[in-house]
Parts: sequence; C-alpha cells; structure tokens
Amino acid sequence: MPTEITMPQQSDTMTEGTVVKWLKKEGDKIRAGEIIAEIETDKATMEMEAFDAGTLAVIIAGPGQKAPVGAPIAAMATGKETVDEVKKKYASGTSAAAPATTQKAQSAGAPQAASTPKSSTAIIMESPNTAELKEPDESIGHGATREAAHAVPPIPTSGNGNDRLKVSPLAKRIAQDKGIDLHQIRGTGPAGRIVQQDVLNASQKPTGAGAPATLSPPVQLTARVPTGQTEKVQLTKMRVAIATALQRSKQNVPHFYETMDIDVEEISQLRERLNKRLEKEKIRLSLGDFVTQAVAAALKRHPILNATFDPAKNEITRYGDVNLGIAVALPDGLIVPVIKGVDQMGLKEIRQRSVDIVERARAQKLKGEEMKGATFTVSNLGAFGVREFMAIINPPEVGILAVGGAEKRAVVQGDQIVPRTIMTVTLSADHRVVDGATAADFLRTLKGLLEEPATQLL
Repeated sequence: MPTEITMPQQSDTMTEGTVVKWLKKEGDKIRAGEIIAEIETDKATMEMEAFDAGTLAVIIAGPGQKAPVGAPIAAMATGKETVDEVKKKYASGTSAAAPATTQKAQSAGAPQAASTPKSSTAIIMESPNTAELKEPDESIGHGATREAAHAVPPIPTSGNGNDRLKVSPLAKRIAQDKGIDLHQIRGTGPAGRIVQQDVLNASQKPTGAGAPATLSPPVQLTARVPTGQTEKVQLTKMRVAIATALQRSKQNVPHFYETMDIDVEEISQLRERLNKRLEKEKIRLSLGDFVTQAVAAALKRHPILNATFDPAKNEITRYGDVNLGIAVALPDGLIVPVIKGVDQMGLKEIRQRSVDIVERARAQKLKGEEMKGATFTVSNLGAFGVREFMAIINPPEVGILAVGGAEKRAVVQGDQIVPRTIMTVTLSADHRVVDGATAADFLRTLKGLLEEPATQLL
C-alpha cells in the first residue's frame, strides 16, 4: 500500500506548516532515517526525516505551499504498487479513499509522542562555545546575536540532497565573511559538523602556494530607512508566536519580582582551575554551566518552582526530575531545545550536551522531544553586559530566573572594601502558586550553592 507523508506537528502551537523545499524528487529512492524535506513552522525551519523506506511517488504540497498538521504532503510507494499506480490514485482524486498508511516521516523537530516530559527547566544562557559571560558574538538569550542580525546563506549542496554539509550558522557566516570554501574544511563538531573554531582555524592556514585566504568584502549592515520614509515589516510566524505567548503571560499571570546579588568569586576561580585540567579534552566550562548546575540543585530542594500550573483545573504539577531547555537565538527569534536529566549531570557533561544541542538547534536538526516541556526558565543576558533585568514568565511555568553579567564590584568584607565578582539575579514568580517567602528561600538556596560550591556535594 502507498504510504502518505503528512505535515508533522513540531510544536504545541503549530496548526499548519509550509514546505520550504524537497530534498528528493518524484521517483527517488528514500532510505529510513534520510532527510527528505525542510518544513517551516511557527517556530523555525526544520528538516523532515523519513522513518520508512520506499520510493517518493508523488509530491502533493510543493515548495512554498502550506498544509494543515496531519494533512498529506506526499506519498511513497512502499509495497508492490508502482510509482505510476500511486500517481494515478492521487491524480484521480481518490487519495482519500485509497488504503494509504500514514508515513512515520516527521520533522526533526516533530514530536514522537504526545506525552509530557517528567520535568524541564528552560535556561537562556550564553552559547556553549563561549568561554566568558561577556562575549556577545557567541551569546544566546532574549537579545539578538550578531549572527542573528543577518540572514544566514544556504548550505552549499551538490543538488542531489545526499551530501549536504553539516555546518553551524555561525560557521557559515564566518566562512562567507572570509571567503572560505566550506567543502575544504573537516568538521570537529558533533557528527562531523563544521563549527566556528574549524572555520577560524582554516582562515589561519595558507591556501594554494602558501598564500593567505582571500577575505571577502565585509558583511553589509541592514539598510537604513531613508529620511522621511517609512518601512513596514511583516512579523514572521516565530515572532507572532513569541508575541502572542508573552502578551498572554503579562495579561494573565500575576508576576512579582525578587532580586539578589550573588558573590561568584569562588566559582570563577574554581572554573579557571577546572578549565586547566580540561585543556587536553578541549572542554572549557563557562560560568553559565555552574549556574545551570546550581539552578537544577535548587529546584530539587524547592519543587514548587519546578512546576506547572493549570488554572482551568486549579491544579499544580510538581516534578521530581529536572530537564534543561536552552533558548537559542535565531534570525527570527528563539527556540528552546531541552536537555533531559540535567540534575543528574556533572559540569563536563552539561557543557558537552549544551554544545551539541545548541549546534543542532542552529543547524535546525532538533527532534520533537528536544523542544517541549519546559517548566522553569533561566534567561541569561550577562554576555551583553546587562547588569540586571526582569523576565516574563512562560506559562504554564511558574517562574523564570533572569541572570545578569558577572562583574567586579567593590564589596565590604569586615572593615575593608575589596573587589569581588558579583552577579545579580532576579526571580519572576507566579503569585497564584508561589509566595514571596518561598521565592526568597529558593534564591537563598541558589546563592548558597554558588557562593559555596562544595555545598553541592552535601
């Protein structure tokens, strides 16, 4: 029987998707696990993977065409039927009555099941490739990165869809700026993906007969609107989804805010010592990794904040496990992939998992289960030099932690004024679920874990 490929549901808010392009043409053989198309949703453009093998018989929704979630967008010949027989069925308009089975092909960001993860913590933090908090080129958070300020050029391909380069958007941008051929670079990232450092290393190597790589003209900034004129820009699907969710949150959730300064001098010194030990493994911890670990530990001790709230049922759901979401900045907004079981990971694993998931998020190669279920958010804008701010809660979560930059400040210790590295955090909480003293207790626990790192061993 022919197998229908349907429009996958990639997020809870997605009702329809747009076919960006097909990587296979009618008559091509398809292997299980092969990427066959790119789909634009309300969140991002993601790849669609085939979970069954067969022959692509007919494309129902071509590039640029929209289709509701669950609607057929193509059909494969997987049994004894021929490609021509399948084409005739759909050409005659009898596809609805045809005994077609549903293809298990889904977007790499489409959910495999409708079940809710046990627990999740979303954290907006600096890029895993960032060594320090104040390196905005690699940061990710509510603000836009330099990489996000420009449209990323398409990945070079051979045209048959079978040898597409695996490369992060930032690496593509740098390669374009420096005029470097990505096909000449060996990737060292996850699954051989070309990452920023690979391109930077290549830019330092001579090309041809010892000649330096030729630099392309600098990237052009976004054109200014001429004086006396106006320009209207249509919101993208992602921007609309973000605007709708945050407006609803501010209108319906009674926010309150509590701010606390945390001395991270000891953590900063510990980080430097650990990074020296990890040099041979080419792993460099960031301060954000320590914040992630401490937030997970604090949530285990204060499960009322690792929770979701359903106002229709007047029901709070608390979770025993902590899963971590990392918001990744894209040209049109943010997506939040999830690292599961972060409360069971050490710092090195937190760093490695973060690097992997951020690279795949930017390359739009996430799976559905990696994009859903956040129950607590940490928004880190320290890389932009932001000292403190108040973030908006993402329902049904009941809290969000805003993390500012770590900086040297004059602090009174005893009778002396000494320089210490201080970081300011602000907790936004839903007053329907969390009270002021409860929120303060959570912040006090977090402060203790970061100021005395050894307490996490207790």
